[in-house]
Amino acid sequence: MWLATSERTDYAALDGGLTVDVAVIGGGIAGLTAAFELVEAGQSVAVLERDRIVEGVTGHTTAKLTSLHGSVYDHLLSEFGEREARQYAAANEAAIDAVESTVDERGIDCEFERTPAYTYVESADATGKLRDEARAARRLGLPATYTDSTPLPFDVAGAVCLDDQAQFHPRKYLLALASAVDGEGGHVFERTRATAVDAGTPCRVDTDRGSLRAADVVVATHFPIYDHAFFYGRMSPKRSYVLAVELDSEPPEGLYYRAEEPYFSVRPLPGSDSPRVLVGGENHRTGRGGSTAERYRRLVRRARSRFDVASVEHRWSTQDFASVDGVPFVGEHSPGTDHVYLATGFGGWGMTNGTAAGRIIADRILGRESPWAEVFRPTRFNVGASARSLIEHNADAAGQFLADRLDPSAAVDLDDVDPGEAAVVNVRGESVGVSRDADGAYHAVSAVCPHMGCHVEWNDAERSWDCPCHGSRFDPEGRVLDTPAVEDLERYDLPELTLTDAGRE
Repeated sequence: MWLATSERTDYAALDGGLTVDVAVIGGGIAGLTAAFELVEAGQSVAVLERDRIVEGVTGHTTAKLTSLHGSVYDHLLSEFGEREARQYAAANEAAIDAVESTVDERGIDCEFERTPAYTYVESADATGKLRDEARAARRLGLPATYTDSTPLPFDVAGAVCLDDQAQFHPRKYLLALASAVDGEGGHVFERTRATAVDAGTPCRVDTDRGSLRAADVVVATHFPIYDHAFFYGRMSPKRSYVLAVELDSEPPEGLYYRAEEPYFSVRPLPGSDSPRVLVGGENHRTGRGGSTAERYRRLVRRARSRFDVASVEHRWSTQDFASVDGVPFVGEHSPGTDHVYLATGFGGWGMTNGTAAGRIIADRILGRESPWAEVFRPTRFNVGASARSLIEHNADAAGQFLADRLDPSAAVDLDDVDPGEAAVVNVRGESVGVSRDADGAYHAVSAVCPHMGCHVEWNDAERSWDCPCHGSRFDPEGRVLDTPAVEDLERYDLPELTLTDAGRE
């Protein structure tokens, strides 16, 4: 929906070498915020985007600007301590204020509007946890309250409310920031794929359009393409689904998040010709959980059971990475890489955390102290907060890798793959992903993810090959859609995939 209601961009690709103060890899909210802050401070900046800016994860958000992130504050107090918990709360509140200030100062028409946010539950058994969250938030300086009712058109058992949060049109906001970067001493390059980072002096960023040198590099690619600190083992990937629906009645005011399974998100779309809301849910680990098309159908049914839905106008999915301790990784990438910074692991709360990340990194590059940097530092290891999730995530990935080797690809003939469908077939001992488009044409790629060697699974709604180990995704022709993989799947010459070969040694 955000792409359908904003201008498309057409920035040029990088053409040969270039030297700047800072190279920013990734044209989403974290990268563009950092670039904007740095250009305003007089730095020369180059933003590199593989495709088009703000068309990736940031362009597929529900666009809630809120500091109310499920039950994060009770968790932070118990596992991190009050000092770092306060940093997290303050960073996110300051992010909302920063967006509002930029909107006002630059005159950006992006439908920014202050509104309350709610975390709610429908089960009475879950209200105790919400009461704890409200107390924790208040202890950290957030004016949160507990309530037994909300403006939603269905009953809830309890909710935490935080006033003065916000919503906006993320692309209209960020395209204005990109325009400022490009017009005030910086560069925005699209269709420029960064392939490697050399953390030298100066740093070098290699791309498919030439190399770029910079004193500092910001890796803001959702999942870091430069991963020398094993972030793939410290974050788990998840996908979720969103509908923009037109209603026969007025939508409720506020932003809503259901803090129990199944997750359900609601936010209105003010300023529309007709009453509309965004509803989200059906989250699952990437590459797992069965048919993604069925998840859209379940979300439609859930939306209709709670609202007077007249029609479904838009539908899309998104991908998030959650850190094992529940806090994003923002700052210096790792020991020995003082001039490479990263922002990742927002866990579904990227509008405020991404804005905070861009500001924290800009401060670090400019030599300014950030009051929030400590809680987000990528080099941390909090045993109490992360041990269980760390073990579960890596055991899950390792189990998937072994299962791929013990359970060979199914014996499927190519003519068993109908248009619009796909299958992993065994061709002379090799696992091959074969899909057919709507016209019946075949596409064949290696089913082995180049990141760590796990076998990809077909996503029937998005028509993509998704890796169930670490979340890499590829289009039917094998091109990378989501990192951590930076290399495409190997493509097969279709004339060699005969019916005799398919499914047989």
